[in-house]
Order: sequence, then structure tokens, then C-alpha cells
Amino acid sequence: MNTLDQAGSTPRPQSLMLSFFGIHALGRDVALSTGSLIDVFGPAGITEDAVRSTLTRMVKRGLLERYRRGRKTYFGPTERATEVLRGGYDRVWHTGAVNRDWDGTWTLVGFSLPEAWRSERHDLRSRLVWNGFGPLQNGLWVAPGTVDVPEVVAGLGLDSYLRVFQGATAVAPTDARTVLHTAFDVDSVAKGYEAFLARWSTDAGDTGGAREAGEASALVRQLLLHTDWLEQVRQDPHLPAEHLPEGWPAARAEERFHELALRYEAPARQEAASALDLIPVADSPA
Repeated sequence: MNTLDQAGSTPRPQSLMLSFFGIHALGRDVALSTGSLIDVFGPAGITEDAVRSTLTRMVKRGLLERYRRGRKTYFGPTERATEVLRGGYDRVWHTGAVNRDWDGTWTLVGFSLPEAWRSERHDLRSRLVWNGFGPLQNGLWVAPGTVDVPEVVAGLGLDSYLRVFQGATAVAPTDARTVLHTAFDVDSVAKGYEAFLARWSTDAGDTGGAREAGEASALVRQLLLHTDWLEQVRQDPHLPAEHLPEGWPAARAEERFHELALRYEAPARQEAASALDLIPVADSPA
């Protein structure tokens, strides 16, 4: 059985690759060899061809730089990818899964783009979703608290099409709970956390993780765990805890993630030290 079947649906190779670089390259100014990536991703169910094609696509998308040393090829995150990885790191380790500090205000983004701008609309919506926004009504998106919208939309070239408001509060006949359940699929977010708990429950044994992940090395389990958790928190717009149903599962899921992340960290680091072929990348790429 594919090791990744444990996650409910197989994570995309690019998601796994970004997670791996986030764990083992972020802040280190290093590049990893193609061969060592193939060796690591094989036990995770990703074929050599898939690894190579993923690396090539990520270079074309400006996420990875390619470096050559003799006959070997190495890959390291670009500045753009580093920003993405730092954002994921902050979301996992600093922002957290439970929002107990909401001040009762909302950030609103209204936009109207030409009908033919499908790609631009997709990029904008993706940025908004990643940063905790949900569609309140046609062309109007909302996020709890204060969001730095200029940073969210930087580089899209859509500023003149946006209308942004911060510090907005809901007043009668609108209330916060109505906004929450209109703009966000609250039930789906809860089910996501419950599914994460089921996949990584102690029922899988003392090794942690789900049945398939529990049989893998610590390095692979760490990769699957981090990728799964990041995918989950990406789907959670950090909703205000005070307006969520009783027994909201985010805190229990986050506790389980931290428990397993700590358990895997030392053995995974040891495996990485011996398995990864890496180089410093202070100089220019190929």
C-alpha cells in the first residue's frame, strides 16, 4: 500500500517537497542533491520520475534554484519559496490552530475583476484563502482580525481593483456568528481536524502516526506529519474560538501534532544528517 494512503488522500509531491525543504533547508542556506531527495521520497511513495519532474516544475515556477557540482545537481529554495516556507512555519509554530485573541473586528476585501481574468482571479482567491479570508458574498471577502492585505496581494498587480477595510465590526441585524458560518465552512474545518486526529491516533501503536506511517522511518513519518498538519491549518482560517461549537477539535489536534513532531524530531534529524547530500549556496546557482 502506498505510504501516503494514511493521510486520507495522497499529498501532492510539491506539497511534500515544500514541507521537506521547510524542515531541512529553511534558514540554513543549503541545497539538497537530487539523489538524496530520491532516496528520501522513495519510502514515502514518491517515484524517482515524480521527484525529478516535481523538481523541474518547481524550478520553472520560481520555487527552487538549481546548482551543479560536477555531475551532481542540487536544489535550494528561492527567495520566493523561502517566504512561503517562513509563512508556513509561522502558521504552524507561532499562530497556532486556536484563535483565543480575536478583538471582534474584521478585515474586508472587495474586488471586481474583468471576466476574462480567470488566472488573476484564481491567484487572488488563493492568496486570500491562505491568509484566512472567506467569501461573505459576491466579490466581498472577510477575515477575522487585522490582516496585512498589501502584503497578501503583493506582486499580483491588482491593487487598483481592490477595496480594503480594516477594523470593521458586525452590527445588527448581522452578528459575528452569522458572518462566520456564511463565509466559512465551519463543519468542514472541524471534520478536517477530526480526520487528522483519526489518522495520527495512538490506535496506530506507540510509534505514532497512522498504520502505514508507523511502519516508515522517522524521517518519512516526520515529512508526512508536517505535510498533513500544514495542509490542515491551511484550510482553517483561524476562526475565533468564542464563536465555534463546543468541543472544537483544533486544540486536541494541535496537541497531537506537537507530541508527534517532538517524538520524530531527534531520530529524523539523525537520519537526515546521514542521508542528505547538501551543499552551502552562498554562491550563484547554475
